[in-house]
Amino acid sequence: MPRTKNVVQTRKRRKKWLKEAKGYWGGKHRLYKTARIAVMKAWVSAYRERKRKKRVFRALWITRINAALRQKGMRYSQFIHILKQNSIELDRKTLASIAYEYPDQFDVLVDLCKDSDQEQKGKGGRKDAGTAE
Repeated sequence: MPRTKNVVQTRKRRKKWLKEAKGYWGGKHRLYKTARIAVMKAWVSAYRERKRKKRVFRALWITRINAALRQKGMRYSQFIHILKQNSIELDRKTLASIAYEYPDQFDVLVDLCKDSDQEQKGKGGRKDAGTAE
């Protein structure tokens, strides 16, 4: 007669993996070994993509801000630099939503930055590449 050890725990553990694999195609939801491998791979992919999603959205926000700024004749890097100089603490998500949903208010912000940049240049804070001294 074969030895059996703690069948209840074994069945419980296997059912847990099969429950996680519910909705998977073919043997991946029926067979314990393939289900376990598929679930573990899915967890790894989900973890990786949660991190990636943050990078993708940040890139999208930057692209939207840059597109709105280019229409006004300003570069993204200049804009962010001037915002930091003036201690305007708006994150990229907020700036992108303002640029997309409220273009008039975004134009006011851009004009404010342009005026501030002109004042900096007037004070001699930065030198233009085309002028020689």
